[in-house]
Amino acid sequence: MLVDSPDERGSGSQSGATTPFQSASIANESLLGIDYGERRIGVAVANGALAVPLAVIEHTNRAEDLERVATVAREQSAACIVIGLPLHMSGDESEQSRRARRFGSALARRLDVPVVYADERYTSVRASEALHAVPATRARKRGVKVFLDDVAAAMILQGYIDAASPKSRTVAQPP
Repeated sequence: MLVDSPDERGSGSQSGATTPFQSASIANESLLGIDYGERRIGVAVANGALAVPLAVIEHTNRAEDLERVATVAREQSAACIVIGLPLHMSGDESEQSRRARRFGSALARRLDVPVVYADERYTSVRASEALHAVPATRARKRGVKVFLDDVAAAMILQGYIDAASPKSRTVAQPP
């Protein structure tokens, strides 16, 4: 679900009513999803209608985190970045939401790419459930810690794609 209008390319200000996805050209370009956290940043990518987990970036410091995410965005030729906002159950913003917004604004200025924010309530829970629903991966069998952050980022991005897609607003008519 789209939380609000995008940070425009580099301006950090809120703007008009259309989302970047509504442009036909961007719908066919790469989108990046971010699950911003204090310890890790989950990253997902979509080149069309399906978001997939891409990477987990371990937190070092804000400047390095920004550069690492910016590097991934450049490598993926991201036309838009969707950042999850961890809202309270009431829909009010949390301190972590404000941190995610500051990170998104700084990223928009660095990349000259629109950044939009999406409600990420329950994505970590859903990501955990999804990972535990599949048989143990080789990594888990070897005792390697598997992080949920990139899966949560994919769920954030997929939710944005589904909500912004014109197809999601059409109702199938019976034959």
